[in-house]
Amino acid sequence: MSENKFYTFIPFFIFIAIFLGAGIILGDFYLIPSPIAISVGIISAFFIFFKTPMNDKVESLIKGCGDSKIITMCIIYLLAGAFAVVTKAIGGVDAMVNLGLSVVSVEYLAIGIFAIACFLSLSIGTSVGTIVALGPIVVGLAEKSGTSMGFLCGSLLGGAMFGDNLSIISDTTITATQSLGCQMKDKFKANIKFALPAALLTIVLLFLVGGENTDVTLVLDEVTSPWVIIPYVLIILLAILGVQVFVALLIGIFVAGIIGLFEHSFDVLGLGKLIYEGFLSMNEIFLLSMLTGGLAKMVEDQGGIQWLLSSMKKYIKSATSAEFGIAALVSSVAVCLANNTVSILVSGNLAKEIADEYELEKPRVASILDIFACIAQGILPYGAQILILLSFTNGQVDYLGLVKYSYYFGALLIITLGYMIFLRKKAQTV
Repeated sequence: MSENKFYTFIPFFIFIAIFLGAGIILGDFYLIPSPIAISVGIISAFFIFFKTPMNDKVESLIKGCGDSKIITMCIIYLLAGAFAVVTKAIGGVDAMVNLGLSVVSVEYLAIGIFAIACFLSLSIGTSVGTIVALGPIVVGLAEKSGTSMGFLCGSLLGGAMFGDNLSIISDTTITATQSLGCQMKDKFKANIKFALPAALLTIVLLFLVGGENTDVTLVLDEVTSPWVIIPYVLIILLAILGVQVFVALLIGIFVAGIIGLFEHSFDVLGLGKLIYEGFLSMNEIFLLSMLTGGLAKMVEDQGGIQWLLSSMKKYIKSATSAEFGIAALVSSVAVCLANNTVSILVSGNLAKEIADEYELEKPRVASILDIFACIAQGILPYGAQILILLSFTNGQVDYLGLVKYSYYFGALLIITLGYMIFLRKKAQTV
């Protein structure tokens, strides 16, 4: 019998308790900076893993902080911040906000944002890219229309994760199909049975809730130059064409900078200061992501993740419990790693073993693996998607104020559980 490694997750519990607990008790999630909370978790890990040599623990921490996926995400954070600040300086946000409000009625803003986010994320296969492209615009729409910012941002978050889970070019989808050994088209057909009803249910909920602000009167500002919307359009087009997110952001910043220089919004020195201001706006997210990666690596090197995988398998006794076991497995790993793609990668081999043993339909299992990884990622307070979106709101929305309006995750969870409980046999015979 393998040694119980539950204790290896205590540093994560300490971090979550401080980060969430303090925010709930104090009524403000920003009083204790998140990098401080994760630092307390890391310090506790050094004491809890006392049997491991100090040099080994330090090496694990550094490797985790310097993981290529973590560093790539951190670079995206910095560039996203710079893009948001520079495009706002040239008037791009105001222009896009005015355009959006002139096309969509205020009471249907949330539905429009959700639908656009669904389409964009399905096209480009990344929730982070979708949030980076639409986040500043959505915040501006909320400020101009008087609609709840949490309501609109929650709609964006749900729509962004719709495509992340379903798109055939999403890294989570590719990882899930490769892990289970099934065809992409088959996974899409199985996955859309969960995702499409959830999206339709979300639209109904947004329609029922969205009528609260129908009495708002809008006064749209004049747009001085139509050129200022080009960076946003360019970012979306580049993403659809499959250009790497940080490359697309670099191009977007460059184009926005050129427009700003020609429009005399700033000079070269001013552009440099704006870019740096954007970098600084992402400092907290940068540090939290890097340190979370370090703590995750420490837990992994202590055998915690492997113990979790093997422990989950002990409770699987039937085909139905197998599907629930896979869902619980990938969700648990996602909470620890805060990365849905890596969570699927870590859980994938065991999920395939379970699917083979209980003769489960591979595309359906790949869908379940992907769905629960994305649900966990979408609601994690230290997940990249929420962190980036909250940074755009400049403290006007807190974690709970965002998640409570992310109806898509609840709808997707309910529909997926319904399929798993009531429609498993039917799905297997298709």
